[in-house]
Amino acid sequence: MRLLLPFLLAIALPLHAQKAGKTKPLIKLTDVEVATKDIVFKNTPQGELKLHVFSPKGEVQAAVLRPCAVFFFGGGWKSGSYLQFVPQAEYLASRGIVAISADYRILNVHKTAPDKSVEDAKSAIRWVRGHATELGIDPTKIIAGGGSAGGHLAACTALASAYDAESDDKTISAKPNAMVLFNPAMNIATLFKQRDAGEGPMTLEMAEAITPNSFVSKDTPPAILFFGTADKLKAGGDEYVKKAADLGVRAEMWSAADMPHGFFNKSPWIQVTARKMDEFLTSLGYLGGKPSIKLPENAPALKHEN
Repeated sequence: MRLLLPFLLAIALPLHAQKAGKTKPLIKLTDVEVATKDIVFKNTPQGELKLHVFSPKGEVQAAVLRPCAVFFFGGGWKSGSYLQFVPQAEYLASRGIVAISADYRILNVHKTAPDKSVEDAKSAIRWVRGHATELGIDPTKIIAGGGSAGGHLAACTALASAYDAESDDKTISAKPNAMVLFNPAMNIATLFKQRDAGEGPMTLEMAEAITPNSFVSKDTPPAILFFGTADKLKAGGDEYVKKAADLGVRAEMWSAADMPHGFFNKSPWIQVTARKMDEFLTSLGYLGGKPSIKLPENAPALKHEN
């Protein structure tokens, strides 16, 4: 069997992608205090999975149902932690969105392959939409986001039809209404065929079933993608954006000159990309007003490529 996993792990983002005890202090994108809670959304043979929820504080029920963002961490489907997207989740909560950083099964902890990661991501979106009333969210304004392998999972919730959990209520759609993708792996099958790394959990059949670029359609939700120009995965992002454009689907590509994979985890890029994420969600009507995030002095700019 060929194996894609080592390739993604070789470029896997190191910041916030290890166990909690080994992470660097999280970068704060807001000083606004937000409410937090953990919810078990799925019990698997390998253990329970949680949604780590961040929401505006001090309001029992908003007059208008809020959008909801669900983030998936990176780490090559092997490692990682929900902590990676806590800064973005806190920031969106400070702006009025219910934001969630989700657990999913990974190789190092659960001894599972990427198909289970995809399954869990879809389960998370379904759970959130199915519990919209208790979360105080609008089920028609759900955003899937993530970085690297997590960006891939977010895209799969919108595009891949394979790997639904037997326990899921299939009458509830796992498809988000928008996507925020930080250097996602979009061309899995192509990468798989290019590498021969010995035995492993990925098969060609699996790779083809979870390649987001293969399933772009006119019904694909709008997306914003962030890539460093030095990132090898950017080719897959470029391919996605072209396919979306050909179909009249909104897909914005924003690049950081000469930056590698995972650039968005560090200052000043975490602030720059979060601000652009805010502007994108505002353009969809999910947020109002101007971004409240403060950019570092002399912060670099992203380039809009399309």
